Amino acid sequence: MPVAVWIVISGLDDLFVTLAWFATRHFRFPWPSERAAQRAKERPIAVFVPLWQEHSVIGRMLRHNLDGIRYRNYHFFVGVYPNDVPTVEVVEREALRDGRVHVALCPHDGPTSKGDCLNWIYQRMKDYERVHRLQFQIVVMHDAEDVIHPLSLRLINWFSRDYAMVQVPVLPLPTRIGEWTHGLYCDEFAEYQRKDIPVRQFLGGFLPSNGVGTGFDRKAIERLAEARWGRPFDPACLTEDYETGYLLHSMGFRQIFVPLGGEGAEPLATREFFPRQFRAAIRQRTRWVTGIALQSWERHGWRAPWPQVYWFWRDRKGLVGNLLSPAANLLFLYGTVSYVASLGQAGPWHLGDYIPDWLSLVCRVTLGVSALQAGVRAYSAATIYGWSFAAGVPARMVWGNLVNFAATANALWQFWDARMKGRGLAWNKTEHVYPMPQTAMTANAVQFQPITVITSSSSGGD
Repeated sequence: MPVAVWIVISGLDDLFVTLAWFATRHFRFPWPSERAAQRAKERPIAVFVPLWQEHSVIGRMLRHNLDGIRYRNYHFFVGVYPNDVPTVEVVEREALRDGRVHVALCPHDGPTSKGDCLNWIYQRMKDYERVHRLQFQIVVMHDAEDVIHPLSLRLINWFSRDYAMVQVPVLPLPTRIGEWTHGLYCDEFAEYQRKDIPVRQFLGGFLPSNGVGTGFDRKAIERLAEARWGRPFDPACLTEDYETGYLLHSMGFRQIFVPLGGEGAEPLATREFFPRQFRAAIRQRTRWVTGIALQSWERHGWRAPWPQVYWFWRDRKGLVGNLLSPAANLLFLYGTVSYVASLGQAGPWHLGDYIPDWLSLVCRVTLGVSALQAGVRAYSAATIYGWSFAAGVPARMVWGNLVNFAATANALWQFWDARMKGRGLAWNKTEHVYPMPQTAMTANAVQFQPITVITSSSSGGD
């Protein structure tokens, strides 16, 4: 009964967002014409890339994106630590090769946190501005594994004239259907950025930054720095991107999410490989749950205008839902198998004797809502990865319940343990893979294959 009641509450919440998406999905987005975007004045853009032990991927990332980006007025500021010599050497080599790359050396050994590394990159940018007597008007965040879309900076430049934060979609690159863990990321990001974020934006909710593909107007960055004694990013927050998005909205800055293109079109998005192994996914999602749900709750509670409280609820309800999902899957499996087995027996289905009529109705509602949500996720995945890939959505949803259960349980334990011992939360680094392009990068078609994996325990990067 508790599982069914929770699922129907959470399911009706998801149903509301889905119905809002159906009602608003055909509203026209103010896309600029290609000519207008090309002719718009190119404001100086600083691209921040925080690193820790990324020597095997950062050189390829910089060369690929420097060759592919269709924008002229930009520079990369790459954050490194003095005790990460191999990464420092690679970035210094790339800086000698291309004058648009600048080494931002942190004054202390690493790893610390992504927020801390970003703060030192910000200081390096300001030093560069003083020497060269210029000012970057836009700051864009990226990571060492990012494949930046050629038109991404041009689009950020266009919308940053009216918005303090511009978020370009982030999508996993396609992998084999048999890779369930990475396929789970494909499903979730496709649904989240085709349905959830556009609805959130339409209903006036704050936009959490994705951490990459996010452009900030310089005035917004300066305002954040003023609020933190010169540090625009919180070094103690495990998800500084989420925190930054919320703070900018609460300060009154305008935000915009650039939606995915129409069906059948190559999406204008930052592409990358996400964790492809079970343990790596748990490590990354543990950080997400800790930062988005637990640290945000600890810092802000539920003190916000009521429309934002609803989005807090949606961002935090996984603390309960993720722990109950495996139990719901087991109950569904047992109920289905036992019911089918009872069809050939003389007696009634034994489990039916324990389900009152009202609970039976609740179960039917939850089944209907779950089927609809699975269909919407499959549709979202199919528009990007094709229907043959989307056919695996139901199985990957069950797999995702196991991954999210483990990550949430791990996050709760680590958060409680850190608070009991009076120490800070550990920063766990994600394994990074950078793709090898099989064809030249264009605005509409790219093919990739993964080639390099980096493993480390903690990071100033993602």
